[in-house]
Amino acid sequence: MFCHSPIKLQTNVLRRLLRRASNTEWGRKFGFSDLAQHNDIVSAYQSRVPIHTYCDIRSQVDRMRRGEEDILCSGQVKYYAISSGTASEGKVIPLSAQTLRMGRKYAFGLSLNYLFKTGDLKPFLGKHLTLPGRVEEDQRFPGTLIGEVSGIQSLFAPYIFNKMYCAIPNSIVFTPNWDQKLQVVADLTHHQDIRLIAMAPTWAPVFFRILIQRYNEIHGTDVHTVGQIWPNLSIFISGGVALSSYQSIIEDLIALPNITFMETYGASEGMLSYQSDFDDTSMKLLLNYNIFYEFVRMEDMNKKNPQRLTIAEVETDVRYALILTTPSGLWSYSLGDVVRFTSTSPHKILVAGRTVEVMDQYGEAVFEEDARLAINQACTITNSMVREYHVSAIPPTGKITPAHEWLVEFYQAPEDCEAFLQSLDSCLCEINRHYQIRREAKAFRPPEIVAIPLGTFGEWLKASRGEIKIQTKVPRMSEGRDFSDGILNFTGDKAQRIRVEEFL
Repeated sequence: MFCHSPIKLQTNVLRRLLRRASNTEWGRKFGFSDLAQHNDIVSAYQSRVPIHTYCDIRSQVDRMRRGEEDILCSGQVKYYAISSGTASEGKVIPLSAQTLRMGRKYAFGLSLNYLFKTGDLKPFLGKHLTLPGRVEEDQRFPGTLIGEVSGIQSLFAPYIFNKMYCAIPNSIVFTPNWDQKLQVVADLTHHQDIRLIAMAPTWAPVFFRILIQRYNEIHGTDVHTVGQIWPNLSIFISGGVALSSYQSIIEDLIALPNITFMETYGASEGMLSYQSDFDDTSMKLLLNYNIFYEFVRMEDMNKKNPQRLTIAEVETDVRYALILTTPSGLWSYSLGDVVRFTSTSPHKILVAGRTVEVMDQYGEAVFEEDARLAINQACTITNSMVREYHVSAIPPTGKITPAHEWLVEFYQAPEDCEAFLQSLDSCLCEINRHYQIRREAKAFRPPEIVAIPLGTFGEWLKASRGEIKIQTKVPRMSEGRDFSDGILNFTGDKAQRIRVEEFL
């Protein structure tokens, strides 16, 4: 349905959301009841309801957490997701029961899509391992639950899933200490018939090494791969960060020939898309899940009243800031993510990064997607693997022009680091015209790489943030130096700086 009539479907979603919230505080403020009657409902909505950020709704969310009803959405909201963000302060996102039911529908649709595409029942004849985040009662607001959205969604999992498929109970997955949780999960699952895994790819290599070590300690064996422990593993469902940065490492650790990788895209605010075709890395945008989408061209985001496009107006290969209207009371809410359409029939997207994670201090306009593609190409050319990376700017000094500094944690280091660096730079020139112009004009120096020991990013995050969660991520980009200087000071003399003379 959402492939054949997306415009009508999205219009109906908006009308339904406005009607349901017409008697809320915000519904009365913006006249939702009147808006819902308009023939051109989208134009009427956009003319009356501005784009909002979290700062605009923070006070209303605080009131909802205290138990007030009918503020941003109908009724009382008892579930709240902590959105840690990679480059912003933490946010507390309300999750209505309707939104959480959509999350259950999302999981069901993903499973049906797999069955339809493959006809393979094998994953549904064994156990499923998921690693959701922690959920607990909010001590400040008794009667409400707060935590990471994956954990809250697990509370809404169907009974049949918990009874037949779930490899570990919520009492275990809600363990507060992340390192301890991974050890316990390995102890509880090493002997099970795990056939499906769903977790953030950042944590998969960490967990898999713990699993292999624990299996060998318990059984007195010398296995080297996850496939030797779970030979029937068929699906790896990825979410949270881009899979492409980690897939080769995960494949190496699993070492099974026919495993299917399925990428998903969700946020604390809602589940948005998943990979519907396994030979196409882009993800189908879910237009029938009670979320109304708007899109703003990235070059327009800083304008006072940017043009807000609908699903009917988007184009391929243009980067858009994503704006959501949801059943949880987020009205034209700026999510902070950047997406790019690869197709408009059906509507498929790739996540290009965060609106605040872009290197553009010197006009180079390098997005996370560009960095990811460049890293992947350099790894392919030099037969290497990167575990984590972070890009920051080296400012100009005197007659020395600026450059990018890449802190890189190699899982498998290249034999020729200079070739890796040159490949990185060449790829950025090929895919980013702004970067290429500045490099050709010699207004921008070649990038520099600082190779840091494996595991350093994780250790620094533990030391600097105190608590590690499933959503804890390494920021990919920052025009400032706080993160990069912090990790360099933490690393000390263990880092190896690699720079090359001008080669373009």
